[in-house]
Amino acid sequence: MRPAIKNRAVTVAHELNVWLFADCVGTLALVDGRLSFRYAPDWLARPNAIAVSASLPLQAEPFDERKTRPFFAGLLPEGQMRRLIAQQLQVSGQNDFALLDRIGGECAGAVTFLEPGHGLPVPARDDDVQWLSHGEVVAILDELPRRPMLAGKVGLRLSLAGAQDKLPVVFDGARIGLPLNGTPSSHILKPAIQAVEDSVINEGYCMALAEAMQLRPAKSKIHFVLNRSFLLVERYDRVVDAQGRRQRLHQEDFCQAQGVAPEMKYQNEGGPDLPQCFDLVRRAARPSAPQILRLLDYVIFNALIGNHDAHAKNFSLLYAGKTPVLAPFYDTLSTAVYPTLTPKMAMKIGSKYKFSEIYPRHWEQFAEAVGLAKAQAKKRILELARSLPATALELRSAPGLGFVGNAVVERITALIEQRCAQTIRRLTDPAVENEAAADPSVRAPQIG
Repeated sequence: MRPAIKNRAVTVAHELNVWLFADCVGTLALVDGRLSFRYAPDWLARPNAIAVSASLPLQAEPFDERKTRPFFAGLLPEGQMRRLIAQQLQVSGQNDFALLDRIGGECAGAVTFLEPGHGLPVPARDDDVQWLSHGEVVAILDELPRRPMLAGKVGLRLSLAGAQDKLPVVFDGARIGLPLNGTPSSHILKPAIQAVEDSVINEGYCMALAEAMQLRPAKSKIHFVLNRSFLLVERYDRVVDAQGRRQRLHQEDFCQAQGVAPEMKYQNEGGPDLPQCFDLVRRAARPSAPQILRLLDYVIFNALIGNHDAHAKNFSLLYAGKTPVLAPFYDTLSTAVYPTLTPKMAMKIGSKYKFSEIYPRHWEQFAEAVGLAKAQAKKRILELARSLPATALELRSAPGLGFVGNAVVERITALIEQRCAQTIRRLTDPAVENEAAADPSVRAPQIG
């Protein structure tokens, strides 16, 4: 009698080819519900091969789920946007692989996902764009809250990280269009955030203020179509070549670069803190000193304007040359002017999450932790605190920008003036240490 043969479970791997620029650099696989990534041998053999992420260095061995997921999941929308996209595409909201398969054609940076056997799509013309009428733009603004990234629309495979509505588009200076069949987008369209008063004006003002302070943010402008406002942000990870064709540049945010899953982006959830962010720039950028000083400016600016949502996914490395640089400033909004939003900053300064509790010693703790001289950090904090209020007032009053008389802009400028004055006083008045000692919120904990 022949022995019974037990049925063996057959493991089926689902695979996507990972393209960087015009090269297939590896394979993303889903096996038994777990992601893995392996670089292609042909890519590893190239003398000019680069890694897709600082957290995924070049190696022949595959990366397991723990190493793989942070970078690849970090390319996808988050929260309610992700849930609605999954619902629209009839896939599980937890399935990173299926979402990248369906919308991973135009992502942040230069990564594209295609099924094995498929090469990069060649647009029928240099710019395969569906140009939109004003009415169609408004219709898309109405549709985005229900259908983020226009998921499922034929010819579109668009993905951007974050929890707020946004859409990659092409803007030629006059018209807005949808990038079809692998055409790179040029801008990110950011509509008003529901339940956040005048969010477009708020972000447009804060980005313009960063520009006026010479902090080199992403270029952005507020646009109106049929009385509907939205922000158009020029993509710093796209560039036009000598032939006039738009090309992708690679980039990754600080969570991806440090191997941190997107849902862990806040420090109080275990995400990166400021010392880790400065350490990343110090390790990755060459020369690092100018990039470190730019990051210092970003931290001070965010604190003074009340951008409490400056978490690690709102900072990025841009791979524009031989070594990474700190990407331009983006996603800058004064959240502190809204009483319903948290007063806690996304990352601590020293040992404090709340700006009101920051005294000189907390700035000193911060400087020491990120490897800066305390005197150098103090000098730069005071420089920005002394120049920011006047710049904010001048910008607020500038004609033609849409800021004059806006209630939210008025609140932001008042908040900036208050925070800068408080910072200057605390850093220059010797009596502040006595004030700090009397403040129970900054008192050292008692033992016993």
